[in-house]
Amino acid sequence: MESFADNLAQMGRTPLHDDHVAALRKAGTPRSYGAGDIVIRPGEPMTEFLYIESGEIEVVYPSSGDRMIAATMGPTQFTGEIGLLSGAVSMFQLQACTQTDVIVVERSTLAELMSRIPEMSDIILTVFAARRRGNVEHGQTVLKLIGADIDPEIQRIAQFASRNRIAAQLIDLNDADGDDAADTASGADREPAVWFGGERVKDPTPAKLARALGLELTLSDDEVIDVLIVGGGPAGVAAGVYAGAEGLSAVVVEDIAIGGQAGTSSRIENYMGFPTGISGGDLVWRGEVQAMKFGTRFAMPVRVTALTRRDGVFHATLSNGNQICAKAVVVATGVQYRKLPLDQFDRFEGAGIYYSATEMEARFCRGTDAVIVGGGNSAGQAAMFLSRKARHVHLLVRSGDLAKSMSSYLSSRLDADPRITVHFNTEIRQLHGEDRLTALTVHNKATEETRRIETQATFIMVGAAPNTNWLEDHVALDSRGFVLTGPENGGRSQFETSSHGIFAVGDVRAGSVKRVASSVGEGSVVMSAVWEHVKGD
Repeated sequence: MESFADNLAQMGRTPLHDDHVAALRKAGTPRSYGAGDIVIRPGEPMTEFLYIESGEIEVVYPSSGDRMIAATMGPTQFTGEIGLLSGAVSMFQLQACTQTDVIVVERSTLAELMSRIPEMSDIILTVFAARRRGNVEHGQTVLKLIGADIDPEIQRIAQFASRNRIAAQLIDLNDADGDDAADTASGADREPAVWFGGERVKDPTPAKLARALGLELTLSDDEVIDVLIVGGGPAGVAAGVYAGAEGLSAVVVEDIAIGGQAGTSSRIENYMGFPTGISGGDLVWRGEVQAMKFGTRFAMPVRVTALTRRDGVFHATLSNGNQICAKAVVVATGVQYRKLPLDQFDRFEGAGIYYSATEMEARFCRGTDAVIVGGGNSAGQAAMFLSRKARHVHLLVRSGDLAKSMSSYLSSRLDADPRITVHFNTEIRQLHGEDRLTALTVHNKATEETRRIETQATFIMVGAAPNTNWLEDHVALDSRGFVLTGPENGGRSQFETSSHGIFAVGDVRAGSVKRVASSVGEGSVVMSAVWEHVKGD
């Protein structure tokens, strides 16, 4: 299956061409470091790209100075990873091993060079993305998340980091192998905590972590962008790619993680161009990098809570209190799975009840049965993925078959897998447990049979509802809350709403095909109408 980036170990050194280096020399300035000099510390913004002409730079642990990553960077190589594109902070400490001479290029200057020299951009982006993949897969970072196995709040932060491809060391407090790591990170106080760069983050939340990592976007008070894209799923990120490619200034706002609901899909096999499959999160992350290359900015984890229009400009108020002003708005907020009307449901969210099935959540399925509620493709993909981790997977489907809701290739695989049992006409009646979910009582409506399933991990993937509460006073919605678009609903084009300048794409749009490919298509196509609105009004 495809990953979100190439494998750096298989790439070897990927040097820039001579003309690329000449362009860097012309745009940059020389700098020298002595042996042991610190190049950048964890938490410092990545504002510079360093091309190494001579010497050697290594990644070290801030506390000890010992080398963190075996490979070092030498002549013809360069520093940086994907976070440099957005001005995020460094997750590492770099220092010079010997006398080292570099060419320093400011981030904004590098962006201009990459847009002008696509071959250089290809090499830099490939290496940057591969480094991020290696950091994520091997936990090469100074971010430590301790206790996600027992603490729902730490688990939320771990899910945020995992879904946004942020490298983190996950240390389980119930895992004997993690004892030494936990003691070292937390000063011998073995309790749930978040540590970054050797310092403990007080009262951690995903928003606070994003702020610490430099992911929180702040615009100047007088800046008016061309288009605000609300939602970071396939439709929103595709819109961000095409907005940037068309020269529009754009910001994508996402309240959970780039990828949206598609980001919870562990394997997508019917998306063109990926014959071996790719996870939804990896697919959309690639799009995010592509959008950043074109200058589109991302703000997370924040959501739009209010929208007003004054003098032809939209003013969007965000959950963190900031405001974004834009000439146009693209609504790509998608849908979210509904909560089940069961006693104790809220209490078990994050403590046995989950809405996504990624590597992060799969860790809690080891040695137990997993239960998935739903009959769509996402549920089927989750069942196949979790069957490799859990003792057994139970798929609860309210209807009597899967023909109308799931692709044939997926339903056939479920039938053939002995580790998966599909329970038709079945729903949950009761949740059991104290601090965490331990079992379910399920009921078969056809046979009237009731049974108990012992489980510590239940995944809810049913009853998608649109995220449109903040839009009720601005655009026409259908009876279920989906956004109405097109000339028959007052729009001037297929994706424009009843309010000129507000467009809707993807799953949130009434009448749309609820598939990743169609969402990407709508997010791409809508930009021609947005461009006409922005440049024509």
